[in-house]
Amino acid sequence: MTKILITGAGGYIGSCAVYLFLQNDFEVVGLDNFSRGYKQPLEVLQNKFGQKRFRFYTADLRDKDSLKAVFEQESDISAVIHYSALCLVDESMKDPLLYFQNNVSGGINLLEVMQSSGVSNLVFSSTCAVYGESEYVPVDEKHKTLPTNPYGESKLMFEKIIDWQSKLKDLNYVVLRYFNVCGASDDGLIGDSKKPSVLLVQNAVRGALGIDKFYLTCPEVDTEDKTPIRDYVNVMDLNMAHLKALSLLLKQKLCDVFNIGTGTGYSVLQVVNMVQDITGKKFDIVKGEKRQGEYARIYANIEKAKKILGWRPQHTLKDSVESLIKWYQKHPNGWDY
Repeated sequence: MTKILITGAGGYIGSCAVYLFLQNDFEVVGLDNFSRGYKQPLEVLQNKFGQKRFRFYTADLRDKDSLKAVFEQESDISAVIHYSALCLVDESMKDPLLYFQNNVSGGINLLEVMQSSGVSNLVFSSTCAVYGESEYVPVDEKHKTLPTNPYGESKLMFEKIIDWQSKLKDLNYVVLRYFNVCGASDDGLIGDSKKPSVLLVQNAVRGALGIDKFYLTCPEVDTEDKTPIRDYVNVMDLNMAHLKALSLLLKQKLCDVFNIGTGTGYSVLQVVNMVQDITGKKFDIVKGEKRQGEYARIYANIEKAKKILGWRPQHTLKDSVESLIKWYQKHPNGWDY
C-alpha cells in the first residue's frame, strides 16, 4: 500500500483529499497546524478507516523541526501532496508578508525536509491566480503568468522554486493550477468549514438554506452582467486530478504543470441564479465590502490534463450544489473544532 503525506489535511480541500485517497486504498499521513484547518474531519476519517490507514499530526511548515519529526516518525513516504497554504486574495492584499512567509518560506522548509528524507515525488496545489488578468480565454498553461495579488505571486514563486529544485536535485513534480473550488464529498460527509467562507457557491447555498445572509462582495467588472466570470470545479474532481497526477509520478519522471477546471465560465450572478433555481429558494442579495485584487474573467483550457493525466471533470455545477446542500444540512456551522 502506497503511503503519502498530505499537508493542509484539516482544510476544506485537504480533508476532502484525505477522504478520496483513503477510498482509493492509500495509506495517508495528514499534517496541519490547525490555525485554519480542523481536527474534527480528520477524526471522523480516522474512525472510519482506522489508525493503520490514516494518522495525522499537528505541525507547521514554518517550523522545520516539527516537520522533520513527522518525516522521522513516518518512514517510507512515497510522495507529498502539498495543499497547505493561505489562500484569501483580499487578505493577501492587506498582509502580503504573511502570504510570502507561509506559502513560500514554509514550502521551502517542506522541500528541504523532503530532500533530507529521500522523498522525491511532489504534487503541488497551485492556482489560476498565477495568470492574473486573462489575455484570452479559455486560459491554457502557456498563458503569461502576471499575478495581480500577493496570493497568486506567492504560489508562482513557489512553482519556480519547485522547478529549480527539480532541475538541480532529485525532485519529480506535478503542479496543478486550479480554478474556483466548490462542492463537498458526494455523500455530504466532508465539506467546507471556512468561517466565513469566501467561496461563492458555498455562500449562495448557505443563503438559500437560510444559514447566513448572502453578501455580494465582487467588484463591478467589464463583463455582460458586471460580475466576474470564473470556472467552478468540484472539490472531488479536483482531488481526483491530484490522485491521477500522483499515479503518473510514481510510474515515470515528470515535471509538468496542468490547469484543473471545467473549461466553462459562469458569472457570479449566473451562479446565484442557478443556486436559487436548484434549491427553489429565493434569497436577498446584500451588497458587502468589495474584495481587492479581483479581475474580470478567467476560465480554464483543460485539454492538457485530459490528454496527459487522463482526467476530466465528472461533476456538474448542479452536482456540486446538491452535495453542498447535503453537507450544510448536516453541518450548518461547519466543523466544531
